Amino acid sequence: MTRPFKVLGIQQVAIGGPDKERLRKLWVEMFGLEVTGTFRSERENVDEDICAIGTGPFKVEVDLMQPLDAAKKPAVHQTPLNHVGLWIDDLPKAVEWLSRHGVRFAPGGIRKGAAGFDICFVHPKGSEESPVGGEGVLIELVQAPPEVISAFERLALTWS
Repeated sequence: MTRPFKVLGIQQVAIGGPDKERLRKLWVEMFGLEVTGTFRSERENVDEDICAIGTGPFKVEVDLMQPLDAAKKPAVHQTPLNHVGLWIDDLPKAVEWLSRHGVRFAPGGIRKGAAGFDICFVHPKGSEESPVGGEGVLIELVQAPPEVISAFERLALTWS
């Protein structure tokens, strides 16, 4: 099976809780992650701090999320590991190919994400029509910018 795209690496890990201040205590104060931005969305029911580990093209986001309204969906605080984001070298090709191969995507299609990159989500559960899902894990596919793609290509060359 030949894929027309590559998964380059981890772009982010999103962690949810009822109170992001408790998450900040561990991730920012104790582990020393840098808060690089914030994001609020009524539509996505989220108030998040965007933090970072590492630098340059190998920087990984750690998003600390709490719901704007704990009674509404999506419930970003349930489960605590909300989702994993993967850098993709060609997101439109990936979505088209994965869809043809039975992968179920969450509603919303490709759109701009909190960090400004094009994103979409693989649904945590398959369906009758699209039987392949994340087996309980929400997976964000993130279009890698050119500098990230070239950095991963250079890294691959040094390892081959």
